[in-house]
Amino acid sequence: VQLVESGGGLAQLGRSVTLSCTAQGFTFRTTPMGWLRQPPGKAMEWVSDISASGATADYETFAKGRFTISRDNGKNTLYLQMNNLKVEDTGLCLCYAEGGPRGQGTQVTVS
Repeated sequence: VQLVESGGGLAQLGRSVTLSCTAQGFTFRTTPMGWLRQPPGKAMEWVSDISASGATADYETFAKGRFTISRDNGKNTLYLQMNNLKVEDTGLCLCYAEGGPRGQGTQVTVS
């Protein structure tokens, strides 16, 4: 089982970034997925999750209205579009499979 995130990097305040998470080794299309993040020096926090079909999604308060989680089950890929970036969005973003592993993460730095 492997989850590999990409799409992080340096981003400007107020701009957007889209993260991707490619999955291997399990039946992605039947597995709910989600995103976590860890700000520098702080604990891991939940960001969002999405049902296996992609029909329903939930967001933490800070993500509502700014972030959009989505998935492409044909490509075994999970996405997180982050809009109107704030400095406090800086951190390591990780994807996870419900009841399964997390990826190693991709760093997002907003300045």
